[in-house]
Amino acid sequence: MRLSHLLSLALAACASAQSLMDVLAANQGNLSTLSTLLQTVPDVVQALSTAQNVTILAPSNDAFARLMARNPRSSELTRNPRLLTGVLQYHVLVGRVPASDFSATPRFPPTLLDTPFANVTGGQRVQLTLVNNTAMVFSGYKQAAMVVTADVAFSGGVIHIIDNVLTVPANPAQTAINTGLTSLAGALTTAQLADGINSLTDITIFAPSNDAFEAIGSAVGALSQQTLANILAYHVLSNQIQFSTSLIAAGNPATFMTAQGTNITIRRENGALFVNSARVLIPDILTTNGVVHVIDNVLNPSNATVAPDTGAATQAPAFAGVTSVINSPFTTGIVPASTFVPANVPLNAGAASTVSMATLLIAGGAALLAARL
Repeated sequence: MRLSHLLSLALAACASAQSLMDVLAANQGNLSTLSTLLQTVPDVVQALSTAQNVTILAPSNDAFARLMARNPRSSELTRNPRLLTGVLQYHVLVGRVPASDFSATPRFPPTLLDTPFANVTGGQRVQLTLVNNTAMVFSGYKQAAMVVTADVAFSGGVIHIIDNVLTVPANPAQTAINTGLTSLAGALTTAQLADGINSLTDITIFAPSNDAFEAIGSAVGALSQQTLANILAYHVLSNQIQFSTSLIAAGNPATFMTAQGTNITIRRENGALFVNSARVLIPDILTTNGVVHVIDNVLNPSNATVAPDTGAATQAPAFAGVTSVINSPFTTGIVPASTFVPANVPLNAGAASTVSMATLLIAGGAALLAARL
C-alpha cells in the first residue's frame, strides 16, 4: 500500500493492545474467513493469542475467495488441520515488522513455518519489499501479495491485511518445473540429483533459464551423467542461503565455494548482478530449503574465470564451440502441475523502478496452495 496512507491507516486501525481474537472480531468485514479457519485449529489460536513480537500477514476475505476460485483443492484447508496449520504458520513472521520497515531493499524475515515442512534454519522466509512505493510480500514461486491495510495492532504485535493468500514454497525441483525452468528440472532428473537437491538444507541455486540451456544445446547430448551432475553442482551453494541482498553486500567482486568444489564469482555491474558471466534475471525465488536466482547462462566449472562483457546486451555461452538448438533440452516427460509466473522485481525496487503493478497482480493472481504438508 502507498506510504502516504500508512499513517492514516494506522490511526484508523485500533491502536490499543487488543487481543488477536478481539481484533479479528472487529474486522469481520475483511477477516471473517480467516477467523473461521482459525476456529478449526485451536492450538494455533492459543499459540498466536499468547505470542509476543510477531507480525501476522492476514489474507482478506477477498484473498481467500480468489484462492478458492482459482484452486478448488484449497477447500482442503477446512478439512485438514495439519495442512491449515502449516499454511497459517507461514503467514506469521518472527518479529514485529511495521509498515515503516518495508523498503526498496528486500527483507527476508523468518516465519513460524519450520521443520519438517521447511529445511531453512530459523524458519521459512518471505520477502518484504517496497515496489513503486507499495508494500509487497513475496512468497513461494515469487507470488505477490499487496498490503492493503497496514499496522493493525494487537497484544502480540502487528497485523497487515494482504490481498492474496501466500503460497508455501515448494522444493527446488517442483519450483523449477512450475516456473518454466523445465530444462533445469529435466537436467536434475537426468543427473539423478533432484531428490538430493530437494533434501538439502539452506541452499542457494543459480538456475539457468530454458533459453540458457538452448544456447548450449549442441553439447548436452554428449554429456555423461557424471559430467552433467558436476556442472549442475557448480550452480549450487550448500549450507548457505544467499539472498540477493547478501550477494550484493558481499563485495564486488565476491567469491563463493559451490557444491562442486570450484568457486563462482559474483559481480555488480551497471545495476545488474552477474554470476561469473551469467546475469541474474529473476532474484530470490523461495523454495522449501533456500532460494533460487534465475540466470541467463549455464555456468561452466571448467571456465570459472569468465567475466561478463558489460557492453553487450547478451553474454556468450561459457562453453566453447557450442551452438544453440530450437527445443529446450532435457524437457521430455517434464510436465508442470501448475503454472506460476514469478514476479520479476528488480534488485532495487524503489520509486525509480518501472515495475508495473499489473505485472505484480498477474503474478500474485496465479497463486495456488502449493503446500504438501
